[in-house]
Amino acid sequence: MKILITGSESMLARDLMPVLKENNEIIPLSKQEMDITQKDAVIKNIKRSAPDIVINCAAYTKVDTAEEERGKAFQVNGIGVQNIAIACAEMQIPLCHISTDYVFDGKKSKPYTPFDAPNPLNVYGESKLAGEKYIQWITNKFYIVRTSGLYGRGNNNFVITILRLAKEQSAVKVVTDQICSPTYTLNLSAGIKKLIESGSFGIYHIADDSGSGISWFDYAREIVSMAGIRAEIIPVTSEEFPRPAKRPAYSVLDTEITRLSVNYTPEKREVALKKFLSTAKRF
Repeated sequence: MKILITGSESMLARDLMPVLKENNEIIPLSKQEMDITQKDAVIKNIKRSAPDIVINCAAYTKVDTAEEERGKAFQVNGIGVQNIAIACAEMQIPLCHISTDYVFDGKKSKPYTPFDAPNPLNVYGESKLAGEKYIQWITNKFYIVRTSGLYGRGNNNFVITILRLAKEQSAVKVVTDQICSPTYTLNLSAGIKKLIESGSFGIYHIADDSGSGISWFDYAREIVSMAGIRAEIIPVTSEEFPRPAKRPAYSVLDTEITRLSVNYTPEKREVALKKFLSTAKRF
């Protein structure tokens, strides 16, 4: 397949492109090469490249800043995705789009399935849901992939941040009342590969296996322990550690439908983290 990847400079795209490169032709487009908020440029680039599928890795991901930059968040995560969906629909090619667990409100007590109703708590989640809706309204050839707690190569993720803080400080405060399912970009990439090769369109959840979930506090302890760093991880509540954007208390993703549909088996969280930490020193 000829695969066009937007946001090629993103954390996910860095691992996704090598995973897909073996048997496919990759057309990477960075923000500088194609700004997805510019409709004419999007349509022109996609038509000129004539790919078999587009994978959208471009996104506005600053969760807290989005509360003040609502327009920017919706321009990228909403209108930008709309532009890509229009181009894909005109060319009758599939679109694979990466979404988030933050489209949910966290009021469930068991993992969210693709069939659960979204109800985002923050602007970032609202903007990502807007992108999902545009895709569903515009085209019927799509893979919407929701993931959670993504980490990989790059500095803007929880694992790298905890490693840095634990080395700089003797104690690090981490919230204990937010439960999620952290996911390694390499594993998400493998799941995306299976999905786009399946031809089974729809909404899917891809996340590493954390059972019923893990709190950011317990995950931070797991990170420093596995990395062999001596630092105290101090539990705090969301109220004690306020941030501009409200987070869902429980946003674990259920991957059963993905397993049944495309034979995707999520890797255990601990195994994934160990693999990442063995290479993290290079990033």
